[in-house]
Amino acid sequence: MVLLLSAACSKPEHDLIIRGGTLYDGSGAPAETADLAIDGDRITMIGDLDGHTGRTEIDAKGLAVSPGFINMLSWANESLIQDGRSLSDIYQGVTLEVMGEGTSMGPLNEKMRQERIERQNDIKYDVPWTTLGEYLQHMEDRGISTNIASFVGASTVRIHEMGYEDRAPSEQEMQNMKQHVHQAMREGAMGLGSSLPYIPAPFASTDELIALTEVVAGYDGMYISHIRNEGDEVFAAVEELIDIVRKTGVRGEIYHLKVSHKRNWDKLDEVIAIIERARNEGLAVTADIYTYHASSTGLNYDLPDWVKEGGHEKLVNRLKDPAIKKHVIEETDMIPPEDVLLVSFRNKDLRHYTGKSLAEISRMRGTPPVETALDLIIEDDSRIGTVRFTMSEENIRKKIALPWVSLCSDSGSLAPEAPFTNSQPHPRAYGSFARLLGKYVREEKIITLEDAIHRMTGLPASNLKLDQRGLLSPGYYADIVVFDPETVADLATFEDPHQLATGVQHVFVNGKQVLRDGEHTGQTPGRFVKGPGWVGE
Repeated sequence: MVLLLSAACSKPEHDLIIRGGTLYDGSGAPAETADLAIDGDRITMIGDLDGHTGRTEIDAKGLAVSPGFINMLSWANESLIQDGRSLSDIYQGVTLEVMGEGTSMGPLNEKMRQERIERQNDIKYDVPWTTLGEYLQHMEDRGISTNIASFVGASTVRIHEMGYEDRAPSEQEMQNMKQHVHQAMREGAMGLGSSLPYIPAPFASTDELIALTEVVAGYDGMYISHIRNEGDEVFAAVEELIDIVRKTGVRGEIYHLKVSHKRNWDKLDEVIAIIERARNEGLAVTADIYTYHASSTGLNYDLPDWVKEGGHEKLVNRLKDPAIKKHVIEETDMIPPEDVLLVSFRNKDLRHYTGKSLAEISRMRGTPPVETALDLIIEDDSRIGTVRFTMSEENIRKKIALPWVSLCSDSGSLAPEAPFTNSQPHPRAYGSFARLLGKYVREEKIITLEDAIHRMTGLPASNLKLDQRGLLSPGYYADIVVFDPETVADLATFEDPHQLATGVQHVFVNGKQVLRDGEHTGQTPGRFVKGPGWVGE
């Protein structure tokens, strides 16, 4: 009888206890040394747990314990199909990928579905879903290590009804587009995402965006945007987003806030002032950034909109016409070719150019830079991925210091192995979050560690209206990161980007350990995180 009682008393009380860590709860409050217990998928206790036991216990003395980080702009929608482990983000402590910058994985019609299949590159997959909610549930069912969420893409609903045409929608088309947004919100979308420099988005008027955003407002969703211009016309572009927020009442966020091209760098102070005036007016306007002075986009980015109307196939056909090509060369205002690195090709015969600048390739081929770019787009039959050095390091520091700025990677979640190594991505895929903690917090002390963690956890969770995520608090989901503030660092470089970050010891997603002692466990407990408009079963 005594033996039975003894056995009962020794039974672990919790699934897991993290002991003695320095807890940063995600609110920005000062850190405290405490223990934390996890049972199932939830945090159940925080404090002195000396009288408690866990089936598993982790000694976190000297380590930081925080909520999992939220990637406000992720392109992991296809990379997670290839590899659900999400290595490049998990190794930085990211536990939620938020997708949907202008385009989303649904809604799809049959033509869009076929185009998605035909335009696949190294990552091959079937498309058994039609709506955005079906895609997100499909991914959870497949098994992924990170949680996922998505905005519905304004361009996606436009393409669904109008293709890539340069015109206003008819009344019926507008009603159909709004219905797609209604459905996406009810299925759990975070709101509406736009990416206004990319075809067909430049053809959408502010009024069209307002009409779609009004739907989102009815579900308490967010409008988030890659604004129409990040260079010469940046003031007007920021004002457009603020106008949409003012007229619809939604929360609004600017994707990867930046001012591009040296001639515009001094405009950042006024951009910040415009946003802060809107915030002082009571408008909920925020932004996110990645921590690098280079951006990444397609080689076709600088081409005039008229040549891109109708989509990629029509673009390539036009460029094959010598007369049209001549006009495009005359009209294209490209940044200095030495500032453009070509990093991903569809055509294997062109991959020897990977990592070279447009200036280098131009010299190798003996043609002027813009002509070289057009020829490569034709030969590769793709937009061709590029990295562009267009931003100021001083401006990055200014943006990091802003209390309303959160973090993103603007990249897929990759692995340092094939097929991801067939291209040379922007190092932000492997380092954006770790770089904030190592370079800008520990080394340069731009902001405190408490503030940095808040910007990657509590702030974006609040902006998105996430349910019981983003803080260390009893009852909240156990998305948790344990890392060493003295060693966390990004290793990825522009020359050698496929390098995992270091310093993160343990990562838990919904209570399951995905990273243990710096090694991935193979666990895939990630879930489809629903937005505020979700209509549950």
